[in-house]
Amino acid sequence: MRRAPNVSKIAHVFKFILMAFIFCCAVGFSVQYLWNWLIPELFHGPVITFWQALGLCLLGKLIFGWHGSGGAPWGARAKQKWRARMMEKMQHMSEEEREKLREKLRRCTVGPRWGQSPFDDEKQESKTETNL
Repeated sequence: MRRAPNVSKIAHVFKFILMAFIFCCAVGFSVQYLWNWLIPELFHGPVITFWQALGLCLLGKLIFGWHGSGGAPWGARAKQKWRARMMEKMQHMSEEEREKLREKLRRCTVGPRWGQSPFDDEKQESKTETNL
């Protein structure tokens, strides 16, 4: 004998679809309202429809990414994974190998980090030279 489909699963799927529809409508109307309230007055832009507002949301998501790291390959999660792999590799290296790797990574850096003067490296180098 065949069982009838589980009614609670069908109800959950229906609720999910209904909530997704309500969410999309809310986002579309919110974007439309905010756009039509701000853009025409501030920038003399066009007034948009609900469907154009949904299209703008979709376009923004396609350009800037979905959730999480923003679609960029170097998002926060990717950096954490990379750092964890590097730490694991460095645990199995000798002190000399670690220093060589650090030197390679320093050469790959493009400019100073936030809050760091571009002349900090020169100060560090002059300190090490005077210590020799």
